[in-house]
Amino acid sequence: MDGGPAAARCRARVALTAEWAKLRTAPALLVPLVLALLLTAGGAALGDHALDPVHLHLLGVRLGQAAVAAAGVQILGGEYRTGLIRASLLAVPRRLDMLAAKATLLTAGVAPAALVGVTAALLTLPTGTPLLRAAAESVLYLILIGLLALGVAAAVRSSAVAISIVLALLYLMPILLPMIPNPDWQRALYRLTPATAVQALSTTVDSATLTLSPWQALAVVAAWTTAALLLGAVLLHRRDT
Repeated sequence: MDGGPAAARCRARVALTAEWAKLRTAPALLVPLVLALLLTAGGAALGDHALDPVHLHLLGVRLGQAAVAAAGVQILGGEYRTGLIRASLLAVPRRLDMLAAKATLLTAGVAPAALVGVTAALLTLPTGTPLLRAAAESVLYLILIGLLALGVAAAVRSSAVAISIVLALLYLMPILLPMIPNPDWQRALYRLTPATAVQALSTTVDSATLTLSPWQALAVVAAWTTAALLLGAVLLHRRDT
């Protein structure tokens, strides 16, 4: 049972079953996911009087991402806080299987919450290709933020530290970037910061003026998420608990 595709599928099923059982008996993700949906949908209340109404209605994504990040941290960091991680590792000894199961269930939770929230935010606007592109990318963005938070939680093993790191990355970095005296460094870091990607993702008017195209911005966030998950996976694999 140690090798081969059949063994891998069996381990994946066991890990998913174990993680689903924990979430079903203690739905820690429910509150932040509902909050993410409501905050994201709240952009609909901002009205349509703007040069780019799609961008205006998707401002709720910038609030909803905090709740999504909390969900990503909670699904693993909460177990370190309560000591449940030891029981999790007894049920699923292979740590990467456990992390993959958590990532799968987190994605399954964030995706519908993000989809409903973004749809509600844009419901009153006329449908078109730019709107659909912005909507799809906003949903993907929120999923990636949740997975980024999961990776950070796996790396630092603390809910408080993990959520502080992710929120600083999302909200503090844009404030600090203008303080960099070198304009070249400032522009380069601006392009590589996930916090600024959401601006490009939701823009549907004059997008040629953006420093990154919407898909490039999403790729930046995907790169941060991949790096966080890889780091979290390596550290989780090497540590005892």
